[in-house]
Amino acid sequence: MSRTQATAACMKPFKIPESVLVVIYTPALDVLLIERADAENFWQSVTGSKDRLDEPLVETAAREVFEETGIRVADGTAVPTTALTDWQHKIQYNIYPRWAHRYAPGVTRNTEHWFGLCVPENTAVTLAPREHVAYAWLPWEEAAARCFSPSNGDAVRQLPLRVR
Repeated sequence: MSRTQATAACMKPFKIPESVLVVIYTPALDVLLIERADAENFWQSVTGSKDRLDEPLVETAAREVFEETGIRVADGTAVPTTALTDWQHKIQYNIYPRWAHRYAPGVTRNTEHWFGLCVPENTAVTLAPREHVAYAWLPWEEAAARCFSPSNGDAVRQLPLRVR
């Protein structure tokens, strides 16, 4: 294998600029926030991009929840697929400069689709250590205030209106 081929094999494909944000919460409206490994004090909900253009958003959401928290969304588990709700809300935002290299040249905006996921109290969380270093269950108001992204804070603030 040539050096160019080896470099290409190690490179990740560019991220698709369409993603999900999943607000994970309990019936008491405590919200799970996770702290990014690559940015100290950047607390957020589960987020992640589609793996392929034709990947259904609900599949992206369930996959990202499992990858980032270890919570499996599937029928026959403590968190059935009916617990994952598409909020039918999307926003566009400018990609943070620190993460722009993950996207194709010239891509500056991402479309994010919001979901909610109701989980039982005391749901176990297993973080992906390369992505996140800490987690916290917080009352929704406190969680909204801790989110580093204003749009993530907005999503959390909408929680009481979306579930009651």
